Amino acid sequence: MVIAAVITNKRFHYPFYYLLANLAASDFLAGIAYVYLMFNTGEISRQLTVKDYFIRQGLLDVSLSASLANLLVIALERYISVLSWKVHSNLTKRRVTLLIALVWGISIFMGAVPSLGWNCICNLKDCSQLAPIFSRSYVVFWSTSNLLVFLIMVAIYLRIYIYVIKKTATLNPHTSGSINRKRTPIKLIKTVMVVLGAFVFCWTPGLVVMLLDGLNCPPVT
Repeated sequence: MVIAAVITNKRFHYPFYYLLANLAASDFLAGIAYVYLMFNTGEISRQLTVKDYFIRQGLLDVSLSASLANLLVIALERYISVLSWKVHSNLTKRRVTLLIALVWGISIFMGAVPSLGWNCICNLKDCSQLAPIFSRSYVVFWSTSNLLVFLIMVAIYLRIYIYVIKKTATLNPHTSGSINRKRTPIKLIKTVMVVLGAFVFCWTPGLVVMLLDGLNCPPVT
């Protein structure tokens, strides 16, 4: 629905909405990856070939990497827009297209690396428990990279929040209008922070568990 709305509605033909449509596409792929995982886990996983394992885990890695990378690009776009005090940034359609291609290129590469050789097929002692036939070093690399993206996103949105608070406090004495209209920017940025906080709260534990597994440490219970 998001993708269809962006394509058919000319009011959404701006870089920010193209990035939202790309985020919807990556999340849709994540849904497909999890459905595939549900039907290829448990007892069935013992019957999977090496290729099937790579496909199962690769779909997850590609979709999650794409979602995180796209969220980071959206955060950067919002940062540029807010600091220039504009609704939309000056990104052109060509640059947005290149950014989207870069997001998917990096994500596909991240998901394909194990099948290209970074695995533990020749060294079973180095295998990850959560991601069979994936080496622990790759799991550490993947989870650390995603945690780093999280930290950068949090830093960007905190910077936006602080900037909006200061800017609003400076402009309020010199502007006329109702109190509710003056508080609108604060409410909007608080909503963004709540959504980001919920996202980080839901995803960080999984990434930490993956990191602990890669470091061969027992997860904290």
